[in-house]
Amino acid sequence: MTRKLILIRHAKSAWDDPFADDHARVLNDRGRASAAAIGAWLARRGHVPDQILSSDSARTVETVERLLAAMSGVPAPEVHFRRTLYHAGPGTLMTELRGATGQAVALVAHNPGIGDFAGLMVDRAPDHDRFGDYPTAATTVMAFDIDAWAAAEPRRGRVLDFVVPRDLL
Repeated sequence: MTRKLILIRHAKSAWDDPFADDHARVLNDRGRASAAAIGAWLARRGHVPDQILSSDSARTVETVERLLAAMSGVPAPEVHFRRTLYHAGPGTLMTELRGATGQAVALVAHNPGIGDFAGLMVDRAPDHDRFGDYPTAATTVMAFDIDAWAAAEPRRGRVLDFVVPRDLL
């Protein structure tokens, strides 16, 4: 059976208040537009998650909300916001993924963890100059030939798509 993994770095956040709590930072205008563009792109390409596991930071929550709003007309996925995904490294992301139950799972998190995890999971990196630095709202879609996420292993994900907001806006 094929399962689909969608790895999304949160969209561009605001830095208006240099003393604000990092966890509480929200998206800026560019980030809001980027999150909507990524959501519409995912829907057009048929990469619709049935489960979303996301950091619980304000910027990841807002990214997920805008992604979903742009995916109008598709079934609503099961969404879980988890503190464990806030600035999570690849090991934590793998643990969360292996506990996932969806057929198509989106992980929404932060760099450097999400970018490192994308590099770890793909069998071959996409031919895109931004994959290595995984900018805000970068999105990788990959397929795994497994029956359950508990069997997910590094270097087994076949890249189906990769995009950054600059490609869409």
